Amino acid sequence: MFNFSFDKRTMYIIIAVMVGIMLLQYATNPGQLIGLLLSAPGVLIAITFHEFAHGYAAYKLGDNTAKNEGRLSLNPLDHLDPIGTLMLLVAGFGWGKPVHVNPRNYTRKMSMEKGEAIVSLAGPLMNFVLAIIFTLIYCAIYKFANTAFITSNIGGIIILLISSTISINIGLGVFNLIPLPPLDGSKIIMPFLPYNAKQFFVNNEQIFYIVFVLIWITGVAGTIITPAIGAVSKGIFALGKLIFGL
Repeated sequence: MFNFSFDKRTMYIIIAVMVGIMLLQYATNPGQLIGLLLSAPGVLIAITFHEFAHGYAAYKLGDNTAKNEGRLSLNPLDHLDPIGTLMLLVAGFGWGKPVHVNPRNYTRKMSMEKGEAIVSLAGPLMNFVLAIIFTLIYCAIYKFANTAFITSNIGGIIILLISSTISINIGLGVFNLIPLPPLDGSKIIMPFLPYNAKQFFVNNEQIFYIVFVLIWITGVAGTIITPAIGAVSKGIFALGKLIFGL
C-alpha cells in the first residue's frame, strides 16, 4: 500500500484551477459563452435528478438518511456542487453534491454491497431516462411542429435547450459510470470484483483519486468516454426516430 498525502480538498483545488482556465477561454469567445448559458437549465436538471435518484433509491431500500437531510427534493439548490456544476457547464461532465446514505439501514434482503451498487446506479440510470424523455420531446417537435416554429428564434432556442439537456444527461450518466472513486462506477462494480480486488480498491482509494484527477487533466477521460457518449446518443436518437417515424 502506498501512502500519498492527497485528499479531496486537493483534488477540488486542482479542478477549480482548471475550471477557471476554461471559464477565461469562454469569456473571450461570446459565442461559446452563449452556449454556456443555454446549457445551464440542462445542468440543473441533470444534477438535480441524478442526486435525487440516489437518495430515493436509498430510501426505497430502507435508509432515511437522505430524507432526513432534505435531499429527497427536486430543488436544484439542495444538490449543486459548485465545482461539479461548473465542470458540467464547461466540460460536459461533472457531479452534484453527494447524497449521504447509510448502507447499514438497507433491507436485509440483500448485502450492503449490492445495496450500495443499486443506489449508485440509480443516478446514471436517471440521467439516461431523462435523455430518452428529452429525445422523445425533440423528435416530437420535428414530427409535429410546423417549419415556421422550428426556424423561429423561440423555436431555435427551445431546440437548443432540449439538445443541450440531452447531451448533458448522457455525458453525466456515462462519466459517472467510470469505475474510479469518487464516481458511481466504483461502487457499481464492487459486487462483481473478487475479494482481493475489493480490498485493493478500498485500501488504495487515495491513489484512485489521483488517477481520477490525472485522467481528467490529461484529457484521457474525454478520450475514454467520448465514444461511449456517441454510442449512447446514437442509440437514443435512433429509438426516438423509430417511435416517431422520422
